[in-house]
Order: sequence, then C-alpha cells, then structure tokens
Amino acid sequence: MDNSSINNNLIHHLNNQDQGKSFSSSFFISLIVIAIVAGTGLGRLITRVTVKQEKSTTSTNETTTKKSAGIVDKKTFKDNAEGLLKEGGIDGEGNFHLERAGGESQNVYLTSTTVDLSQFVGKKVKVWGETFSAEKAGWLMDVGLVEVLQ
Repeated sequence: MDNSSINNNLIHHLNNQDQGKSFSSSFFISLIVIAIVAGTGLGRLITRVTVKQEKSTTSTNETTTKKSAGIVDKKTFKDNAEGLLKEGGIDGEGNFHLERAGGESQNVYLTSTTVDLSQFVGKKVKVWGETFSAEKAGWLMDVGLVEVLQ
C-alpha cells in the first residue's frame, strides 16, 4: 500500500458533518422552546377559564341566599355538628361557636380556613370539619363545609 491510499482513508471532511449536527441541535432546541411556550400559554388559558367559571358561580350564589359554602367533601370532613352560629370564641380559641342544647358546655368552637362563617351568623347550621385539640374549648373544629338548616 502506498501512503496516498492510507491518507485518503484517514482524512475526513468534518465541515459537512458539523453542519448536519448543528442543524439537528438547533432544531431540537427550537422544539423544546416551542413546547415550553405552548405549555405556559395553555396553562394560563386554563387558569383564566377556571377563574371566570368560579367568578360566575360565586356571583350567582351571592345574589341568592346562601344555603351552603365550603368544600363539599364529607369524606375528608368527618366531624359534624349542628347549632345556632354565634360570633366569638373562648379564650382565643375559635372565632365563632355553635350554641347547642345543654348549655355552654355543649358549645362547639369554630374556626375556618376555607369558609367565611360570618355570613351565617344567627342561622341554624350544620358544619363539617376536622376536630383539633384545645386548651379551653371543649370542642374546637376547623370548618370545611357549612349548610343552613333553616
């Protein structure tokens, strides 16, 4: 074998291969950027539609007398109580309480992270929530759902 045939096998033109790789790399990067932008846009669109639906539901509920409020998941909120909803807790525990038959010792003291209980003050209600330990209150509940009974 002569040296010219050996050199022909060893020498390759890298310029053609680099152009093909840079095209496919830039194409791949473009696809990723497009996917991110499309995903972000779709997420914002879904959020806007959901917020509009919630606003229309809220405005419809506010024009009529509210019968209930909160998260309708009675499996999560297993504890429930009925009574007349009044403002005020006991020694810093709860913001509201339910007056029930049997006197003050039977009151259920309430707080809520999901429901504005002030809309139901003075009404007989049934509440569902989660019981928490308390120092002063006999029964302290975080309300997740409230329904007007009368």
